[in-house]
Amino acid sequence: MKVKTMVVNAIVAALYVAVTSVIAPIAYGAIQFRISEIFNHLAVFNRKYIIGIVAGVFIANLFSPLGWYDIVFGTAHSLISLAAMVFLTRKTTNVWIKMGINTLMFVIFSGIIAWELKLAFNAPFWLNYASVAFGELVIMGLGAPIMKVLNDKIHFHKRLEAK
Repeated sequence: MKVKTMVVNAIVAALYVAVTSVIAPIAYGAIQFRISEIFNHLAVFNRKYIIGIVAGVFIANLFSPLGWYDIVFGTAHSLISLAAMVFLTRKTTNVWIKMGINTLMFVIFSGIIAWELKLAFNAPFWLNYASVAFGELVIMGLGAPIMKVLNDKIHFHKRLEAK
């Protein structure tokens, strides 16, 4: 892996952790509005961002009140959702469709987090699934146009390329 790719992914991971830390009271648990989830859309522009996103989730979850549950299940949720998005959009060039599918994957795979909450607290699976999925839908849905506007200015797909 090139140094530039490692540095950019380290910045993405640090940003994910910083934003999650600032909003910690609403970032963990059954009712989640983890604003840092908008960084998941970076993978739409370049799949190499998956490294930084997943690293950020892993590190942020080290500070979770749910402990190892969040480290394992939260990180798995992100990795599986991003991998599914990459697989399903491999022939798609439309950014809006990719972000829609990305959002949908995170919503669908929110069942992983609901299962985590079931194991950790014996919480009702379907209620938690609905709650976590709703949070993902809101954050990633509102985050998609923000990331599109930022990409038009910053060109995320070029940030990982060598000059």
